Amino acid sequence: MQRIIAVGVAALLLVGCSQKAPLEDLSDGKCTGALTDAVNKHISGQIDALANKDWKAAYAFASKDFQAAVAIDQFTFIIGSQYAMLVENQGYEFDNCAIASQVIKQEVSVTSGEQVFNLTYRLSVTGNVLGVESAEVGKVNTQQNI
Repeated sequence: MQRIIAVGVAALLLVGCSQKAPLEDLSDGKCTGALTDAVNKHISGQIDALANKDWKAAYAFASKDFQAAVAIDQFTFIIGSQYAMLVENQGYEFDNCAIASQVIKQEVSVTSGEQVFNLTYRLSVTGNVLGVESAEVGKVNTQQNI
């Protein structure tokens, strides 16, 4: 009986080891479920930190390249002047996620006040670590109360 259990455990370990981590396979196309989950968790962490005005925590979600180019005081200024909807958000939803040329693009709809802002986040992976490179504000819609 112990031998059967040991063989079963070994088989499970081998199956687990053969699967790639979600950040290892950045083939062009739609994000896998595991990658989408990792990206959404990362972006949620940054948006939630911004909503709590925890600038240091929010900055930590940025890529190392971004952090090398933009100091935290500049980051705080940029967020306050161009991304107030993230600080004052009343909720957000994740839409499409895709990969092109090793860059992950995640669409996010952010509700702030009477508007819904459509943002496209660009993330990179360096050393198996996700990092936000940028967030571009696209179309803005006004909510209609019915």
